[in-house]
Amino acid sequence: MALNAHLAELDEKHRLLERKIQEATARPGFSDAEVRRLKREKLKIKDEIARLQSATRH
Repeated sequence: MALNAHLAELDEKHRLLERKIQEATARPGFSDAEVRRLKREKLKIKDEIARLQSATRH
């Protein structure tokens, strides 16, 4: 059950980052560097989710 909770937490963080990226790009004068940082963080979380999900299938 702990793994499912961890996956749910990662999924929530992923959604939150997507929302932050959308908000940042909607603002005039948004920082490209900040958006890149958020996207890298979002990708790391997505990769971690995929890794954990594939580990549970084996």
